[in-house]
Amino acid sequence: MTGPLRVGVIGCAGIAVRRMLPAFVACPDIEIAAVASRDESKAREVAERFGGRPVHGYAELLEQDDIQAVYVPLPAALHAEWTEAALTAGRHVLAEKPLTTDRHRTGELLDLARTRGLVLMENVMFVHHHRHEEVRRLVAEGAIGEPRAFHAAFTIPPLPDGDIRYDPELGGGALADVGVYPLRAALHFLGHDLDLVGARLVKGPGRRVETSGAALLSTPGTVTAQITFGMEHAYRSSYELWGSEGSITVDRAFTPPADHVPVIGLHRGGTVEEIKLEPHDQVAATVAAFAAAVRDRTLLDTGATLRQAELLDEIHRSASRGEPNGTE
Repeated sequence: MTGPLRVGVIGCAGIAVRRMLPAFVACPDIEIAAVASRDESKAREVAERFGGRPVHGYAELLEQDDIQAVYVPLPAALHAEWTEAALTAGRHVLAEKPLTTDRHRTGELLDLARTRGLVLMENVMFVHHHRHEEVRRLVAEGAIGEPRAFHAAFTIPPLPDGDIRYDPELGGGALADVGVYPLRAALHFLGHDLDLVGARLVKGPGRRVETSGAALLSTPGTVTAQITFGMEHAYRSSYELWGSEGSITVDRAFTPPADHVPVIGLHRGGTVEEIKLEPHDQVAATVAAFAAAVRDRTLLDTGATLRQAELLDEIHRSASRGEPNGTE
């Protein structure tokens, strides 16, 4: 690849306009080539704001010869269709999480990208924040002794009634929208060999999707992982790692602003050490990682993406075997 990566945007979702398109504009290795929407006026409005030409329709965007990669911020239920279409058209893809709503489709798309030598990246941004790599380093160096347990939570306040995340036909629900964060964090720190022990999903009054839930997982050894998530709650975004000799706590873990000063709490021997790091823009880091993967023709390690999809499916199936007011 010579020059900036020319990206086409399929859809004008809120996360695209608020976070990703500004990051694309700020990245010297990316150029927005086109913005597609089923609403022609919306495509024109977004393209005027961020650059690129407006395109009416998603399929029309994939016919543009100068587009090298595609960003897919559509509702979750549409990810598989348009990710597959983009890969089949020979485009690299950055797709919002979850990559698909079905474990088998996720595996198929990862295989398709691998076979065609294309980069397929799920847009889980927090894993690109340097704070979590520092946590990994501390654990690897024995700062808390042998890991024993992991707890993580991500909950957000109620959404407007018409929000697509309340629509089951569009892939809505708390598990896919917010549960993926603590689940991915468990995989990030404990590895891909996590197995599901049990799960619970609950629908709020009048809702057609689950609005909260929890799951218990375990490694083959002695480490348990408990995750909690919901989208009709007080805000919380945190995780904690317990070890045989201490613990590590992280707050504002999953969606910190770019100017946020990240802090790691290291608890040992009755004392607490606050390790402060420089602010880090995880959106910019994610965009740069995608551009670098395409530039260097690096086929990403997608094991976490696949295992995450498998566990999301297992959590749904486990919860459906639970009490009547679950998600069955």
